[in-house]
Amino acid sequence: MKKTFFFIVGICAGIAGFGQAKPSYTQYVLNNYILNPAVTGIENYVDVKFSNRNQWTGIAGAPVTTYVSIHGPIGKSDLRTSATSFQVPGENPRGKQYWEEYTAPAPHHGIGFMAMNDKAGYVSRWSLAASYAYHKPLGVKTTLAAGINAGFNSVNVDQSKIDFADLDQNDPAIGITSGELKKIKPEIGVGLWLYSAKYFAGISVLNIIPGKFKFVKNDKYGTYYTPNYFLTAGYRVNLDDNFNFIPSVMVQYWEPQLLGLHANAKLQYQDKAWIGASYRYGDLISGYSAMAGVNVANFFNVSYSYEVATTGKLRAYTGNTHEIMIGFIIGNKYGDTCPRNVW
Repeated sequence: MKKTFFFIVGICAGIAGFGQAKPSYTQYVLNNYILNPAVTGIENYVDVKFSNRNQWTGIAGAPVTTYVSIHGPIGKSDLRTSATSFQVPGENPRGKQYWEEYTAPAPHHGIGFMAMNDKAGYVSRWSLAASYAYHKPLGVKTTLAAGINAGFNSVNVDQSKIDFADLDQNDPAIGITSGELKKIKPEIGVGLWLYSAKYFAGISVLNIIPGKFKFVKNDKYGTYYTPNYFLTAGYRVNLDDNFNFIPSVMVQYWEPQLLGLHANAKLQYQDKAWIGASYRYGDLISGYSAMAGVNVANFFNVSYSYEVATTGKLRAYTGNTHEIMIGFIIGNKYGDTCPRNVW
């Protein structure tokens, strides 16, 4: 009960005082599509991702975020004249020579879709969005993509799951009726993504349409939805023909004055497996994490991350965070085992 109380107090304080941020993800580095619609259709195949994140497992009613995303190219013709990414015995399909011979893809379109559910205690949010992007080469090795997504976002409050104890059951913040309360609002996001064989950089804005979810007439209560800004960049360092090292950063800002900084490092062995670590600094909560993944085949991959919160006031109550992601590759005509443009 004590842990639940602290959790609810923390969540309510965040909702009352700040704009609503997007859910946190540890493994966004494996699926930047969830933060930037310009990534839509970036590969040669249809990319499908399933993710489940159990945050702060030491707290009853802690956040659980689940999503599925799918996106793929339209009219994309790779500049390679043959399926050279099929592994040749004795050669590394992601060695130095591969990246030296990398060429930007021809101009093409991309479409995608994502569904997300984020639940914490008696409050749950879901969203549905479709996306479109256009990829245009700027040179032999560099491409710029621009994308947009549009959909709906909903906030639900299930009063039947609230334990009021000695508190007023007619709390004006959630209305005076019993049962489940729902509010739905439109959502739009835009983004740019610049990428080549050695680096990527992106900027995006989600929740472009500001608004307020409220379940009562009193303007004092409600959840504010304000724009979320994301700035991402990463660089590939080829250590030798078998290993490459990819440091990256992501800065997240959401109004009024909340800031989050993510630093990541990923070490990949050929196109088979990788390990990584990250640190997140935020105005509300910070933490560090370890990650690992394996490309089981050219149509299936799986990864896992374990995160520990470091924020002093919450650390004694939150527990740790687990996140698992499963990916499927559809229409992989070149037999790529790992992503070519998103690392």
